[in-house]
Amino acid sequence: MLAFLVAVDVGHYYGEPGVISASGRAEFEYNLELASQLKGLLNEAGLKVRMIGERGDYAILHYRTRDAAGADLFVSIHHDSVRLSQLPHAHRFSGFSLFVSRKNPQADKSLACASAIGAQLRAAGFTPSRYHADPVLGENRPFADEINGVHYYDNLTVARSAAMPAVLVEAGVIVNPAEEARLRDPRLRERIARAIASGVLACLP
Repeated sequence: MLAFLVAVDVGHYYGEPGVISASGRAEFEYNLELASQLKGLLNEAGLKVRMIGERGDYAILHYRTRDAAGADLFVSIHHDSVRLSQLPHAHRFSGFSLFVSRKNPQADKSLACASAIGAQLRAAGFTPSRYHADPVLGENRPFADEINGVHYYDNLTVARSAAMPAVLVEAGVIVNPAEEARLRDPRLRERIARAIASGVLACLP
């Protein structure tokens, strides 16, 4: 395992911190916490980890995949929102989602790793969201693996431009007040991180 290098990307940055949660907390902070925990677990398992964007200063997306050069897998950590029109009903939306791009040069491996992560999240008791498959403007991301919550998002920059297999993880819906409260629990965050780490280990090599 020591030969494997995983690039763990902290989604967003201080200048554009992503979604603002139901409690007013920036998505970047959630991403950093989960990515840092994932790094520790992967290191414990014997993998090397290169953190991308942990300082909160990566404004240009393709720099993230550029700086992941040489990694065996790129995992981008995010937390989810809903469309603006759906915010009054945000309590209805929950669960994780995973995204891969068919334009990635290792698209099949990207899908295999995303499916492995999704399977481990499900085994840990988490439920995939169906929200991103809705046939509406701004969503309509077809399922690549419906059971494990994996969607195709072909023009997603980090998933498309990475030279290695790449998976974007949406760990949960932080505009849903109840889901956000759960995601703030360090014990639940550790369960999510362990599931992602187990999925990564299952798909390498």
